[in-house]
Amino acid sequence: METALRVTEALKSFRETRLSGIRAPTEFFDHHRVSRPADLNQATQRISYNTKYFSGNYGLIVAALAVYAVLTNPLLLIAMGFLFGGFAAISKFAPESAEIAGTVITQKSLYITLFVIGIPLLWISSPISTFFWIIGASGVLIFGHACLMEPGIESEYAAVQDAV
Repeated sequence: METALRVTEALKSFRETRLSGIRAPTEFFDHHRVSRPADLNQATQRISYNTKYFSGNYGLIVAALAVYAVLTNPLLLIAMGFLFGGFAAISKFAPESAEIAGTVITQKSLYITLFVIGIPLLWISSPISTFFWIIGASGVLIFGHACLMEPGIESEYAAVQDAV
């Protein structure tokens, strides 16, 4: 019961802090504000402003790309399911030693077996290349959007508020 309360509190605080910064899709995909920056200085200013302004939307982009990457790599999905499921099953069903056919099986030996099978399976599924694909794809999308999207009128007021 207490764990469920903590989970709901964590979800509530996540929604208040992270999801409150998500801008409307009409604002995020406003094609009237798309233009090529005049120079590198203007591009840098746009990236600086837009990464703060659209940070919630960019977080959703990274999360969507991560879900896509995991779902399109079935071996990685199996390896992660095996490792996470193994940890959950061992901690829930085998907290103490058991004797099977004259052999004592401890929680430590179960974890060692899980690692001996799970780590090579995870290595074969190439999580490092998937991680760098997520970084690269999200970087191109985020910096491309932030560079091409003109800041709105509110950006002028943000500069005045920062000065005060």
